[in-house]
Amino acid sequence: MLDRHAAPRDGVSQVPENAAEVTAAGIARLAGVGRAAVSNWRRRHADFPKPVGGTETSPTFALGDIEHWLRAQGKLAEVPLRERVRQLLAGHPAGGAAALCHVGAVLLLVRDRPGVWGRLGEAGDDQLAELLPAALAPALTARLGEDHPVHTPDPAGLRPSVPLLRGAAELAAELGPRETYEFLLGRHLDANPRQYTLTPPAPATLMAALAGLATARADDQGVSARAGFDPASGTGGVLRAARGAETVYAQELDPDLAALTALRLALGSDGQVRVRGGDSLRADAFPGLAVDAVVCHPPFNERDWGHDELAYDPRWEYGFPARTESELAWVQHALAHARDGGTAVLLMPPAAASRRSGRRIRADLLRRGALRAVVALPAGAAPPYGIPLHLWVLRRPGAGQPAAPRLLLIDAAAAAGHAPDGAAVSSGSPGRDKLPWQTVHTTVLDAWRAFDRDGTVPEQPGVCRALPVIELLDDDVDLAPARHLPPPTAGGGVAELAAVRRRLTATLARTAELTPAAPAEPRDEAPPLPGAQGRRLMTTVGELARVGALVLKTGGGPVAAPLLTEQDVLAGTGPTGTPAAPAAPEASAEEPVLTEVGDVVVPLIGGGTVARVIDEATAGAAPARNLCLLRPDPEVLDPWFLAGYLRGSANQRQASSYASTATRLDVRRLRLPRLPLADQRRYGERYRTLASFEETLRLAARLGDQLVRGLYDGLADGTVQPD
Repeated sequence: MLDRHAAPRDGVSQVPENAAEVTAAGIARLAGVGRAAVSNWRRRHADFPKPVGGTETSPTFALGDIEHWLRAQGKLAEVPLRERVRQLLAGHPAGGAAALCHVGAVLLLVRDRPGVWGRLGEAGDDQLAELLPAALAPALTARLGEDHPVHTPDPAGLRPSVPLLRGAAELAAELGPRETYEFLLGRHLDANPRQYTLTPPAPATLMAALAGLATARADDQGVSARAGFDPASGTGGVLRAARGAETVYAQELDPDLAALTALRLALGSDGQVRVRGGDSLRADAFPGLAVDAVVCHPPFNERDWGHDELAYDPRWEYGFPARTESELAWVQHALAHARDGGTAVLLMPPAAASRRSGRRIRADLLRRGALRAVVALPAGAAPPYGIPLHLWVLRRPGAGQPAAPRLLLIDAAAAAGHAPDGAAVSSGSPGRDKLPWQTVHTTVLDAWRAFDRDGTVPEQPGVCRALPVIELLDDDVDLAPARHLPPPTAGGGVAELAAVRRRLTATLARTAELTPAAPAEPRDEAPPLPGAQGRRLMTTVGELARVGALVLKTGGGPVAAPLLTEQDVLAGTGPTGTPAAPAAPEASAEEPVLTEVGDVVVPLIGGGTVARVIDEATAGAAPARNLCLLRPDPEVLDPWFLAGYLRGSANQRQASSYASTATRLDVRRLRLPRLPLADQRRYGERYRTLASFEETLRLAARLGDQLVRGLYDGLADGTVQPD
């Protein structure tokens, strides 16, 4: 048991002060039902637990009482350990951030001093709260240093956390301390999306690789000697990707985030972790620090960054930034903490490459060889997701080192738009959840490593170029890559345009073959169609799940597998998403949800019912959070019949609910007729033919768009003649 205070069984809510509370939405998750079902239970069952907090419109209930009631009603066999711990975290009276600090400290104790935790865990709750502070202090100091930001409360402050701490330690025995903390931290961040600006794992990994921190590197004596620093660490996402660093330093303005970052980094590596709180620009916590690599995702467009009080700061070697150029202040702060020859990689807004107010500093960075590369990422790489952010790669000039004569310019957005596996014929930009990150990483790292080694790279039209610095030192000093790269050959060249035309011609012919015949007039003796619901027995997906005719699962969670997103289902493409927190298979307390041939996936968000049958090319992917996976028993349900009938417009109207900004589908309410398996297969074959026709139409549209855009570009640049 996680909580050693048993919930009362007499129907009277006598809740201990440290009991976790759960909302109606949390109850629905525990029981696997919708919120409407919870409201019905409250009205119909007099013994349903009474609220213990919250408001009249959003009450909260004691988690222990709710579990007991659900179990007594046969609606809950056992609460999964992960869900119980998550509920304890969400209902912590001190808030999620404080609870995560307590949990992280205990998990660090479990990881580094398992024997100490083993002895403490045998104590009662009150005694554990008394003993923990003395045990945690040396464990934290050993990994985080003397002035670490993690506050360990006194026994009274720890007492409400004891059930959560026991649960987290139990979960760590299954997952591991690092994986447990990443799971709980991820759930907290997901529940508060507007409170934090995150650096997604894919761009964070790319930044660490550019900085040389992604893998350990040995010096001449074979001893790893890498140190990394992030002066605006946020939740620690970028330094978490720095697998090759022996020591990491970080500073973060928000004290809660500084503590969470310290624990996250300590649990994720064996190296030394030094994290401090405070404003890096106004109150540098590491004066004199010079490291091998600095990585940073600074705050953008800040006016109050210390312009007035820092006018004579020695960090401004390349010029005093204007009030509107806070990002150039962060650039120089990063360079000030790099050793001679050390690298700095910053995620920057695209405006920083071209604003006139920053042109003098950009010019000096170029003249002195500090700025080595500017990389334009695809839109959707990191927040703010609507604009294509840049990566600046800088290197602190050393004494006697000549200035670099060239600047590397890369447009990774162009590379992503010409990625393999069908992306080249997609219309529009890739979008936030469909970026081909493997292509982006390969394009950027290959170009950077060649440039870093040779001082230049072979020019790739539209993708990369090593431009002489002297050509950039004009009145604007505009460093936006797209403005200096030669345009790509139209549509990949005349030969490729001809190949696209041949594919389009064949696809249009195939479309004509697959075009469904006009429906015949119904005969009087014909059997009623499944849509004639008044003349046929109907069932629902929920009923089929209850009788075992299908298994219903929802996506989401850390899975080390390609991510199938709702956009992929709508567009009919393969999995293009990047898992939010990739993890090894043993890092999950539950069996990961992966698609199998014959599964049916249904998006939960959107304006219409769409269902897709998983084939061999898509099997093994992980469905994203907004997808529902239906796994029919092939001896009872034909998957194509199931998917085809779920797409009916009537189903959409009956199973949709409406929020202020979106339509959400209740999959359990989707209806289909009861038919013998032979009849299901007959209809399923027709639905399969319609799906092939639909996919062929999509391909024709993509090929047609590529051909038209290529001809427009070719006529404009002269590679295609009018005749």
